[in-house]
Amino acid sequence: MTLRRCLVSLSWMWFVLSMGQSQRTDDDKPNILLIVADDLGIGDLGCYGNYTIRTPNIDSLAREGVQLTQHIAAASMCTPSRSAFLTGRYPIRSGMVSNGNNRIILSLPVPAGLPTNETTFAELVKRQGYSTGIIGKWHQGLNCRFRGDHCHHPYEYGFDYFYGMPFSLYNPCQPDPSRDTELAINHKVWLIVQLVIVAALTLTVGKLSRLVCVPWSLILFMVLLIFLLSYSWLSSYTSALYWSCLLMREHEITEQPMKAERAGSIMVKEAISFLERHREGPFLLFYSFLHVHTPLPTTKDFIGTSKHGLYGDNVEEMDFYVGKLLAAIDDLGLRNRTLVYFASDHGGHLEARFGHAQFGGWNGIYKGGKGMAGWEGGIRVPGLFRWPGKLPAGKVIEEPTSLMDILPTVAALSGGSVPQDRVIDGRNLMPLLQGEVQRSEHEFLFHYCTKFVHAARWHPKDSEAVWKVHYVTPIFQPPGAQACYETQLCQCVGENVTYHDPPLLFDLSRDPSESTPLTKDTEPLYDLVINTVASALKEHKKSITPVEPQLRNELNHERVWLKSCCGVFPFCLCDKEEGEGNIMRSSH
Repeated sequence: MTLRRCLVSLSWMWFVLSMGQSQRTDDDKPNILLIVADDLGIGDLGCYGNYTIRTPNIDSLAREGVQLTQHIAAASMCTPSRSAFLTGRYPIRSGMVSNGNNRIILSLPVPAGLPTNETTFAELVKRQGYSTGIIGKWHQGLNCRFRGDHCHHPYEYGFDYFYGMPFSLYNPCQPDPSRDTELAINHKVWLIVQLVIVAALTLTVGKLSRLVCVPWSLILFMVLLIFLLSYSWLSSYTSALYWSCLLMREHEITEQPMKAERAGSIMVKEAISFLERHREGPFLLFYSFLHVHTPLPTTKDFIGTSKHGLYGDNVEEMDFYVGKLLAAIDDLGLRNRTLVYFASDHGGHLEARFGHAQFGGWNGIYKGGKGMAGWEGGIRVPGLFRWPGKLPAGKVIEEPTSLMDILPTVAALSGGSVPQDRVIDGRNLMPLLQGEVQRSEHEFLFHYCTKFVHAARWHPKDSEAVWKVHYVTPIFQPPGAQACYETQLCQCVGENVTYHDPPLLFDLSRDPSESTPLTKDTEPLYDLVINTVASALKEHKKSITPVEPQLRNELNHERVWLKSCCGVFPFCLCDKEEGEGNIMRSSH
């Protein structure tokens, strides 16, 4: 009897200890909120030196966490930068490049997209028991063979929930006021077509069953009318507003076309709802802002509130939404259990302007901007981490880091590991963020413009120098400008770039604005640096396995049969979000 009692007691002790161990393991897994802005310049935030645009909520992340000052995007355009962010790999490894100057998925009804054999951070943490969601911009493709196959939907990459824009915000998504009339007429046309179809079918059945006596010519006229109305409807749909500017919840289209001004407010509500549903954790939420991409749709509450016109208004509205997300984390009691990360996908768009009004971001002291793969202004972005009690508050790290580092960092935090069957270019940042090490693991970083290497940086292990070697630079136009205003975006290859032989050399630790190239006469280590970086680049290229380029013209061309539709094609108009939006500025 005594032996039996001992065995029962030991069993209970083992059970309690194992439950405690399991609970501690779960507690060690933080919730993860990844916030990425679109086209935000590093100089647009107060914590990076801007004193005229108000960003108190984003600035609080720097004050309460770790600020990275040399945080580098893997590409200077949306699609490839985001694919690298998701996978921890240079875009050329996944094929998110082209053989020319195409650098993004150009519209929603194209078969291009992130290959499904790529592993994202969402997949890695999902294997560790995380609930995963993405809210906002996707821009990694949608359909492959027919509308609705959703072969590139976020669900194919480890996300459990999606609400947002499968494409990207761009100018056609905010129509001029005259389009409201057209949209209203199109709604009426669809109702008329439905009535004519019902009437034609009824008369045809009645005619065949001899219940009604009408001439066949009338029925034929009605059928022709249906075709003519359908054709006129389809012809009016030449604008990308209808086919690329739409919102989805999971697999369902909720707005076509979307109302851009209210989209940001609805997305914040969706994010807060996600946080509430998964408050017990662990969860990973990727909040992918539409802000601050042109055409800068901004609610009336923020119009005219900044000192920098519509762009400044849009930045301040974005900061307000960040504040709503952070407040929700606090209200749910998740502050100390949630790692928050904030970044931009690349630098601000210098060429985005209308007349003398600047509609793009400011990249501070750094040369260049969006679309410029080598210059710092195109690839150096904000990087902020906050995790109270785990990361030091107010710490600034000047070491080179990359958006590609998020995948291995998130994998480590979740208790998982990075894929072993492929090259992962990112590195786990936690030892650097927590002060366990003082040096970045990135000795070299390579800066691509599609499949072409425009520049590379070298941070020697025994030096504070950060050498930057430029092999190709864009030709700014018009002459004397500091951007590519005539082509709207700088190019990667062809007559609008300069090939440098010998390459340009800068030391970013002494010349962060890349204003004065070094020469053999001015830099004793010139030959050593040029040769070392060339050797590293040669070794790097050996690690690249050729894959099908997703952004080439053949895959990046619209197909009618891939056009998403929330109704009966081509009558694709819906608004299932009517009455939503409008988060009030109670704390602004």
